[in-house]
Amino acid sequence: MPQIEQLAATYSSQIFWLLLIFGLVFFVIGKGMVPKVMDTVSLRDKQISDDLAAAEAARNKADAEEAAWRERENANRAEAQALVAKAKAEAAASTEKKLAAAQTGIDAKLAEAEARIADARASAAAEIEEVASEAAADIVKRLAGIEVSAAEARPAVKEAM
Repeated sequence: MPQIEQLAATYSSQIFWLLLIFGLVFFVIGKGMVPKVMDTVSLRDKQISDDLAAAEAARNKADAEEAAWRERENANRAEAQALVAKAKAEAAASTEKKLAAAQTGIDAKLAEAEARIADARASAAAEIEEVASEAAADIVKRLAGIEVSAAEARPAVKEAM
């Protein structure tokens, strides 16, 4: 078979070129480019890990600052609430004093009015008693024909009232 004979003649030449190309590729790519690529990859990995560490530190710092801010804000809020409570207490005390003074005035006016009413009631009762005594004396005079003074009729009217 002529093809096999020809293959054997060119076989050694093909192996030579194959080894030469593989050697060239090995030394150019394997020894020249791969280390540079690996250095770039390791440098990139280091940069990424440094960036992640910096981001973690920044996040921790921001968390600490936020916690401090919240603490200050809560203290300020508590202080403001204390001031509001104090103001409310002062306002309530002031209002209570004003109400007590007003109530004292109202009580005095009420006592005075009750005294005037009692005087008016007593005066009205005396007038009614006097008018009733005169009317009773007049009725007795008309009905019985007996002359009775208003002073004599007064004990009977008092008893009836």
